[in-house]
Amino acid sequence: MTWSDSGEARTVCIAQQPDADALLGRSPLADLVGMLLDQQVPMEWAFTGPLTLARRMGSDDLDARAIAGHDPEAFVGLFTEKPALHRYPGSMAKRVQQLCQYLVAEYDGRAEAVWEDAATGAELLERLKALPGFGTQKAQIFLALLGKRFDVRPTGWREAAGAYGEEGSHRSVADITGPGSLAEVRAYKQRAKAAAKAARRSA
Repeated sequence: MTWSDSGEARTVCIAQQPDADALLGRSPLADLVGMLLDQQVPMEWAFTGPLTLARRMGSDDLDARAIAGHDPEAFVGLFTEKPALHRYPGSMAKRVQQLCQYLVAEYDGRAEAVWEDAATGAELLERLKALPGFGTQKAQIFLALLGKRFDVRPTGWREAAGAYGEEGSHRSVADITGPGSLAEVRAYKQRAKAAAKAARRSA
């Protein structure tokens, strides 16, 4: 399924790599997997991961059922193959497979079913938080990504996304529209990291 009702893919510039961004634009599952991988690695690396994984599985797309039913040891091998899909390929392979197994069990393998009938932002946030590997912050960032880049906007979505839902902000992957905004988001993250480090020192 593509994002829009018309069947047209969306244009996104998160991975900063045309083929990887094209997959993100047409595959809801790719965006969920990219968001899951987005920790302790550069954002571009995380969101290029879905395309790399798809190709290593012999496809140009991702399928939740195929991932969920893949031999676990062999699936780890897809992540550890050089170049590795993540800084921690073994643990992230397990998380991606758990995510897809959850989607198969709860949403018939359809990633978009997580949000397509959510009546409110609060309801959608709870659904996202229930996904394996998604804590509150990751769920809020992804909710903001859905609203800002894909027009998934149930009532109260900005409030549910917290600061990440603010219009005009540059706090997360939800705010990336090209190289310039990527640089702004990276600068914000660096400032936030420095402030947290300073706070720990003074505590």
